[in-house]
Amino acid sequence: MIEGLRKEFSFIKGNYAVLVLSWILIDFAMELPATYYALYVLELGATETILGMIGLFSFLALASMQFPGGYLADKFGRKWIISSMTFGVGLCYIFYAIAPSWHFILLGAILMSLFNSTYQPALMAMIADSIPSQRRGMGFSIIMLITSASTTPGPLVAGALYGQFGLVQGMRISYGIVVIFFLFAAFLRLFRLKETITTATKPRFSEFLQSYPTALKECFGVWRKIPRSMLYLFLSMAIMSFGIATVQLYFVVYAVEELFIDEAAWALMLTALFVTMIVLSIPIGKLVDKTSRKLPILGAYLIFGLSMWLFVHGDFLKLFVSLVLVGVAQVMMNSAFGALQADLTPKEQRGKVSGFTNFINYILMALGSLVGGILYEHVSPQLPFFFAVALVVPSFVVTFIWVHEPEKREE
Repeated sequence: MIEGLRKEFSFIKGNYAVLVLSWILIDFAMELPATYYALYVLELGATETILGMIGLFSFLALASMQFPGGYLADKFGRKWIISSMTFGVGLCYIFYAIAPSWHFILLGAILMSLFNSTYQPALMAMIADSIPSQRRGMGFSIIMLITSASTTPGPLVAGALYGQFGLVQGMRISYGIVVIFFLFAAFLRLFRLKETITTATKPRFSEFLQSYPTALKECFGVWRKIPRSMLYLFLSMAIMSFGIATVQLYFVVYAVEELFIDEAAWALMLTALFVTMIVLSIPIGKLVDKTSRKLPILGAYLIFGLSMWLFVHGDFLKLFVSLVLVGVAQVMMNSAFGALQADLTPKEQRGKVSGFTNFINYILMALGSLVGGILYEHVSPQLPFFFAVALVVPSFVVTFIWVHEPEKREE
């Protein structure tokens, strides 16, 4: 049995193991302030519309560097981008920790997103580079499993800080923890990651600044070099990203202000979400590898739609079930999408594909955040959730009809 487990998980080594370990540090820390983020920003003087505006500018900043990030990841390599930008992201959270008003949150969000967007294509490309093609479903699921395991105590710790220090002071302590853990992860990535691009050249800052036009052209042109199914897969996920963005900032606000759920109970519900992801990550990863990448994506869309309907009409039990279903959908969607994207994309094009898809997704998520805030504050708190449910339909149809798995998976 032990030998079988060792063989099953033998691919967890090298860069993949380093990225997983660093993710454990980052995800645990980030889940502390994420538990009550929206309430914190509102307490600092924002409104629901301003909350959406912060999301808008944050996602626009995330989108802005995706093209050069993807291009540079393929030309200059993955490691230097991932390591240096992790330091930048961590330091930006200082703005969140000391914020006297929501304006500091806005500034920190923009700066953090700029650093984050620069290294995301390199990060996803390195993951795809480091996992054998026959283990991709399992590989992406294990990332979710381990990061979910690390975040499981996050809401509980956040709830304890809330109870002991109150909302604002508890959140400041949480963001201080985020800074420390990010710096640990950055040092780990700096000293332990190994470059996966053998043709990578040494980057120069001048080339970084001059790369944008070339990167833009390369990232748009990459779609002529990959299967059409990848384009349709991207379109379906982009539609879903827009729908998810209209609601993701308002879960805790709706639960606390409209459904009168206690803040401590909300922390317990989030814990249930992460436990669900832990329990299902390995089974779903094996399912994705042994059967299909496409079917779990279709199932995830339907489960997400059901979860949003339950959330809107929620009491304590329905909200609990809703968040469990969100966890199920997230594991299915992320594991299968990551594996199928790697299957369809040649190694030398993965940075550019990630850059392009991230760019469009973040633009749509920026608009979704703003639309969700306006609908929530000025029309109806329920409308963003119904809107997200409606967008499940086109995503499902596009995937069902036009996305096809390749006969031979890219290495």
